[in-house]
Amino acid sequence: MKRVIDLIISLTLLILLFPILILVAIAIRLKMGSPILFTQQRPGLFGKPFSLYKFRTMSNLYDEQGNLLPDDKRLSGLGKFLRKYSLDEFPQLLNIIKGEMSLVGPRPFLMEYLSLYTNVQMLRHNVRPGITGWAQVNGRNEITWEEKFKLDIWYVKNQNTLLDLKILFLTFFKVIKREGISQQGHVTMEKFKGSNEVM
Repeated sequence: MKRVIDLIISLTLLILLFPILILVAIAIRLKMGSPILFTQQRPGLFGKPFSLYKFRTMSNLYDEQGNLLPDDKRLSGLGKFLRKYSLDEFPQLLNIIKGEMSLVGPRPFLMEYLSLYTNVQMLRHNVRPGITGWAQVNGRNEITWEEKFKLDIWYVKNQNTLLDLKILFLTFFKVIKREGISQQGHVTMEKFKGSNEVM
């Protein structure tokens, strides 16, 4: 049932939002050039890597030594707007159609974090990652890493259709209110360095 709901909603959203997605793509091309999409390897179901799609929000600016500038220096005005309204996330509907993601599930973190997880934290990969999730509607990037993992694992153990619909409903209002977009002092939030507590 979850997969059927994912496909129906994702295909419907792609059709309804197609004109907006085209306008966003054109704006990115004019303001930041190519590529329009940002792709990155992320861990999916059971930790299997997949290519996650997002609209590009950062420029490719380098310092004199040829190193990429910090995220806050590369995040463009257009990028801030896209992130504020979560428009950068919509290409992940393609990941859902491909079966790599779900509408609701733990957000896919970076591949480099996998080696830092405890055995309990790895449970978040027992389901497909989602565009939104229980942690996103309970603080998003304003909560600690430990809190995120606890919320993700609670979702894995308690997931059901009604809970998914509740999360989708709450996500809509979180996006409208623009809550929890970033942790104080960070473009999103600080890097995960491993958990200080046994979960």
